[in-house]
Amino acid sequence: MKYVQPELPYDTAALAPAISEETVKFHYGKHEKAYIDNLNAMIEGTRFENLSLEDIIREADGALFNNASQAWNHIFYFFSLNPGMNGEPAGALRKAIERDFGSFEQFKADFIKAGTGIFGSGWVWLAADSDGKLFIIAEQNAGNPMTRGLIPLLTFDVWEHAYYLDYQNRRADALNALWPLIDWDLVESRYL
Repeated sequence: MKYVQPELPYDTAALAPAISEETVKFHYGKHEKAYIDNLNAMIEGTRFENLSLEDIIREADGALFNNASQAWNHIFYFFSLNPGMNGEPAGALRKAIERDFGSFEQFKADFIKAGTGIFGSGWVWLAADSDGKLFIIAEQNAGNPMTRGLIPLLTFDVWEHAYYLDYQNRRADALNALWPLIDWDLVESRYL
């Protein structure tokens, strides 16, 4: 099976000013495309060729894991964003955030702290276990909470290519700029 990079559900300029059109074109248009192209070349003729991307992430290691996970992580990240949202979680997810982090504001602070604390590149995740308990997971490189048996709900990309054109070395500013873009209805649907 060949993996195909999905078209973004919004225009490449729609996330500005939080994420510039130039960054979206470079980040999703070039970096994400390269991960998918590499993944397709690596799985051809192997036992991974007909597996789902999630199964490859759970079973592979090395370069294959890195390209599969980066392909999945980027799609998950970009499709969690929705221009003009500017909301907060509600319902069961909001209650779980308040239960496990004390408040939504504390969750945001802890999430940004985890993201800025990653040495080098990686991803910061909100994930849930099978009982609905929430965790903030800081993963280096292509890390994904699926490898820990957790359910990914939300992620912020802390690779420099995700923010450097717009924010240079101000990772915390780049991460904080993402909150108004989060599609909390989608994130909650992942939780339920």
